[in-house]
Amino acid sequence: MNILFISEWYPHRGNAMTGLFVRKHAVAAAKYAVVNVLYVKAEKGIKHFEIIENDNENVHEIYVYYPSSKNKLKFFSAYKKGFQILKKNNFVPDIIHANIFAKAAIIAYLYGLCKKTPYVITEHWSRYLSENNTYKGFFKKIVTSFIARRASAILPVSMVLEKAMKANGINNNYYKVVHNVVDDFFFEADTHASASAEISLPIILHVSCFDDKVKNISGILQAAKILSRKRNDFKLVLIGTGIDFEKIKTRTTDKNVIFLGEKTPEEVSMWMKKCAFTVLFSNYETSAVVVSESLAAGRPVVATNTGGIPEKINSSNGIMIPPKDTKKLVNAMDEMLDKYSFYKSEQISKKAYEDYSFATVGKQIFDIYKNVLNKSTL
Repeated sequence: MNILFISEWYPHRGNAMTGLFVRKHAVAAAKYAVVNVLYVKAEKGIKHFEIIENDNENVHEIYVYYPSSKNKLKFFSAYKKGFQILKKNNFVPDIIHANIFAKAAIIAYLYGLCKKTPYVITEHWSRYLSENNTYKGFFKKIVTSFIARRASAILPVSMVLEKAMKANGINNNYYKVVHNVVDDFFFEADTHASASAEISLPIILHVSCFDDKVKNISGILQAAKILSRKRNDFKLVLIGTGIDFEKIKTRTTDKNVIFLGEKTPEEVSMWMKKCAFTVLFSNYETSAVVVSESLAAGRPVVATNTGGIPEKINSSNGIMIPPKDTKKLVNAMDEMLDKYSFYKSEQISKKAYEDYSFATVGKQIFDIYKNVLNKSTL
């Protein structure tokens, strides 16, 4: 079975993190099928189309960079060049797997129209959620709805995203939630030297992109400051970088707080395995991959009951609180510091593997592909 991934977001030479979750879905699917990725990207400073091919694990990736321009036809020309490369490589897709509405989905629809190839669409975007509803524009909604109805399946990354998409009129007879993937090393036992050897106190760990509007990191810092007046037996460690990193860091003088900046996924995994628990005080989320990663590492979570988080957290693996309720965050962190060691780490990690591993998600995607092809041959 040949599967072609196309996406509006994907890691590229300008940003290795953008759409990383799409690449992980492709790698997961490639455990059961032959997967190619075609990604086109407008780029300033280049005058001609630039095509780069490489292999990432078991996925063949084709990048088509094209000069940034107001001429929208260059976008379609870039895809045309990409499809020519696929033809040259003798790769004929059985299914197009588009990611993120609407540009990639439009390409999937047009290709499917010409070649009679079915397509499925995975959605990650939080713009449909009531807390962050930026899904606007009459024409955009008409096109999205039209393409969605004709897809063989719509695959949101959380149940709350599915509900929000349907509430916005994005309808399809085959909706199926497919979670984001967690890297295998999060599930593995920690064999490295302690990432936190210099910290003797229990660690409360926060990992994010440092977008305070979304992640409410300032709220976590405020809660930690309040909690430190009651007890001083913890350290709050923050990993990540982003638009609000410097602003948040320079305003923080609490000695209980440590900023580590950006870390590799492997380093994040090491810190998670050394922490007491993780904390996420988001105002809204779509999937909250960092929660899945914490559970994969066997660590309980204190998090807000927003987005896809309630699908992951229960009394066996964490505590949920309402967004923006700093008092409840303080109480939850206080409670978790007293009882984090009573959570069953191995059971938490085992359940996470059943939900978020490459093997599990890849098999789930492959089963969807089989259903789609079976229906298309009827």
